[in-house]
Amino acid sequence: MKISEIKNKERVIDELLLFVRKVFNEPEICDIAKQVARKYINEKDADQLIADEISNTTNVKIGIEKSDADRLFLELLKDLVRDEKALY
Repeated sequence: MKISEIKNKERVIDELLLFVRKVFNEPEICDIAKQVARKYINEKDADQLIADEISNTTNVKIGIEKSDADRLFLELLKDLVRDEKALY
């Protein structure tokens, strides 16, 4: 594995850890994020719409240029919402 690949993975892990810390400090972020994902999951630009509203309503900031950690978070969030729908 190249050094650059290792550094990138370390950066993603660090970003995800920062996010987890925010969630532990403000657990309502989970509920807000899932509500937002439910609202936009079927839209054409779902990732951007979800990212924008989460950034505007919580202390989680997802920029226009999404990092690997941002994309992982958005994908996980959409998976959670899809799993909810599958249960019903």
